[in-house]
Amino acid sequence: MEKAPINWINMWLFSLTPALALVLVPTYGFLYGYDGFEWAVFIVMMGVCGMSITAGYHRLWSHKTYKAHPAIRFLLAVGGACALQNDILNWASDHRRHHQHVDDNDRDPYSAGRGFWFSHIGWILRDYGSSVQDFSNVKDLQRDPIVMWQHRNYLTLVLATNIGIPAVIGFLHGDILASLLLAGLLRLVLSQHFTYLINSLAHMWGKQPYSDASSARDNGLLALITYGEGYHNYHHTFQWDYRNGIKWWHFDPTKWMIKGLSFVGLTSDLKRCSQTQIEKARLELQYRSATQQCELLDIPENWRIRLELEYEQMQKTLQLWTEHRQAWYESKEKQLHETLAKWDHLQVRDTYKEVQYKFKVQKKRWQEMVSQLSEIYPATA
Repeated sequence: MEKAPINWINMWLFSLTPALALVLVPTYGFLYGYDGFEWAVFIVMMGVCGMSITAGYHRLWSHKTYKAHPAIRFLLAVGGACALQNDILNWASDHRRHHQHVDDNDRDPYSAGRGFWFSHIGWILRDYGSSVQDFSNVKDLQRDPIVMWQHRNYLTLVLATNIGIPAVIGFLHGDILASLLLAGLLRLVLSQHFTYLINSLAHMWGKQPYSDASSARDNGLLALITYGEGYHNYHHTFQWDYRNGIKWWHFDPTKWMIKGLSFVGLTSDLKRCSQTQIEKARLELQYRSATQQCELLDIPENWRIRLELEYEQMQKTLQLWTEHRQAWYESKEKQLHETLAKWDHLQVRDTYKEVQYKFKVQKKRWQEMVSQLSEIYPATA
């Protein structure tokens, strides 16, 4: 790995803040203690900083997965400055290059191929060529007045939000130092490193249900501390989707906030990947993995024939399900806007339900066959 010049500002910042947090926060807590209000302010500011990065820097500005009212964009820009992870312009430029050149050690700013330390924080501590400042991929953001306002006033916003706000809250509450230590210092360190886990650990630990084209992985545990960003394999496969966790049980508060704001007109044009695209990606990855397993382990021909037939049948059923699903949604839309014969509507519904059940059965058969293949002929054999 190249020995790039040390970025001394970042080196001191990312060395001193965790060291001070590790010493001062518990020491003050032991000597004087923290009350419930101070912990509540810490939690609120953690949430504001985290959601400003995930909903603002990431899903709004980097990927443009939705549109937001200027008031929301302003709040996200201020909250992002409080997180102290660089301004929107630099953050989005790095992130777009990461997606464009993911895992390319020479061009991905925080390539996981260079190890955990590099992708987590090492890339920030030295001036590597892969993270050189280049705004050619964020020309659209340079036309955003809020982005450019934050870019010009970034240092002022950092000081005002990281020192000014905790100090004022602490003054009003009666303990400035406690507020600075919890809502300022500890919140800053944890907020930064939780985000950086997506660059590092989310490319090393977890599952790849949608694509193996990159090292990105889904990890539900990471989603708990990154406001839904842990479903990283899905995100790298469908980066235009405003959601990361697509199931109702997936912990993705960023998705919930964006959707909730849409009900009151503060967000709009929420982009979603179709269920057909998702199912197709999963199916193709499973089929490719199974065929590779057959080739590597010299599995009998009858298994390969069964696999091919099931795959073809699964593709046909998926296509049939897609067509009837579309017909059903169009039918429901027509019923809302114009008169539709009740009998026709019920017939479309029943046909869709029938095909939907067929798709579930076929999907279960396919998954059972792939699982059975892995059990009988494990990849380690």
